[in-house]
Amino acid sequence: MSLPRTLGELRRSTFSEERMRTRRVKDELRDNLILRLRQHDDSSLFPGIVGFDDTVVPQIVNAVLSRHNFILLGLRGQAKSRILRALTTLLDPHMPYVAGCEIRDNPYAPICRRCREEVARLGDATPVSYLTPDDRYVEKLATPDVTIADLIGDIDPIKAARGGHELASEFTVHYGLLPRANRGIFAINELPDLAGKIQVGLFNIMQEGDVQIKGYPIRLPLDVAIVFSANPEDYTARGKIITPLKDRIGSEIRTHYPATVDEGIAITAQEAWTSRNGNAMHLPVYIQQVIERIAFAAREDKKIDKRSGVSQRLPISAMENVISNAERRALRNDEKLVVPRVSDVYAALPAITGKLELEYEGEMKGADYVGRELIRAAIAKTYDEYFTGANVQQIVQWFDLGGEIQLSDSVSALEALENLKEIQGLVDKLGPLGISQKESPEQQVSAAEFILEGLHAHKRIGRNEERVFKAGEKKPEPVREKSFDKEEPPYRQRRQFN
Repeated sequence: MSLPRTLGELRRSTFSEERMRTRRVKDELRDNLILRLRQHDDSSLFPGIVGFDDTVVPQIVNAVLSRHNFILLGLRGQAKSRILRALTTLLDPHMPYVAGCEIRDNPYAPICRRCREEVARLGDATPVSYLTPDDRYVEKLATPDVTIADLIGDIDPIKAARGGHELASEFTVHYGLLPRANRGIFAINELPDLAGKIQVGLFNIMQEGDVQIKGYPIRLPLDVAIVFSANPEDYTARGKIITPLKDRIGSEIRTHYPATVDEGIAITAQEAWTSRNGNAMHLPVYIQQVIERIAFAAREDKKIDKRSGVSQRLPISAMENVISNAERRALRNDEKLVVPRVSDVYAALPAITGKLELEYEGEMKGADYVGRELIRAAIAKTYDEYFTGANVQQIVQWFDLGGEIQLSDSVSALEALENLKEIQGLVDKLGPLGISQKESPEQQVSAAEFILEGLHAHKRIGRNEERVFKAGEKKPEPVREKSFDKEEPPYRQRRQFN
């Protein structure tokens, strides 16, 4: 069905309903949300958002139903921007506006002088264009150099000179981002970075619904839903949200990191580039768990700044690096199947260390040391999930009797498997990982190396930086001090002097 192209055609279409003529954007968001809720279609409210179903999403739903401007507060990497952009799914598929209007004026009730004059002159022949939901979302990253002119607008002397207008005329206005977001959603990311005097400029639009430009008597009753995002820990470091502005924000919603490893794995699987255009790939579950638990361990580690947070981008970037290292090994050894190993996780340190803000203790030890300790802790916890109570004494004993094996992250699967088969009982222990001796050499090597790394993480066997696995260091027996004074009594009598 073709869309109406003039105001007259628009008046004879479904867009002519009274509610469609006067409905504001917050009512539009509310109406479409109510329709989704009645259809029990909660899954499509915020596509791609994992782990917020029982926490963040209900609060956002309440804010939209209340027609609130709201702010998302959370540490970095908590999907705040993605949630704000997903609000466009609650907008109508097409929105008519006066063709050529900079502020997307409503054809039935234009607010800018140009559109009012054009509708008065052309009547039903006024041309009409349409905006998609994505066209109606305007986003601005707050930086200290943002000005009122950027957000609201300014008088353009060149327009005045070319058109022969007075400076006080509306025809001389160069509109800022807020007027250009009229009848849509305006998002400001990292709100505390916006200078306090610029935040003041948002008061009128949030409370009275209008903006004033450059002190001239130009008032625009804009129709816009304003949403924000901010990192609460940055308030004292880079700026703050001024109190009057916080008072005008209807709802303050806190985001959070994934609560479980499974939620983190789902996010990483969704965001990481894992479908490579080359060899076939098998991504073991235990490798995914190790990578995800690195972020979980980092968020609890005292050597890492908790106020800064550990972004969910850490496991995403680490996963991509792990797969790339496994891909490189497969290409060099002409292997047809790419299977990541634990050694590939250590090779992904560059994707981990750059995302950690270290405390003083961490700075003293170094980012590489902290990163390796996090990987080791993640391996230990994942190993326990599969092998708690398993009898691996035969494997440990092989190393205790002098056995050693080197597993480079670049050695081929066939060569590595031949060496691993020398370790008594190792290949027989792959069952809990879902790997049998019928599986490909790449899968068997990955699983066997995981077991060795798990034993090393629990300090049952040793490993050096050249990835040579060997017997663990035995702790020396404590030496009991022996008295050589045969005349020493079994106890000393306490003497009191008066």
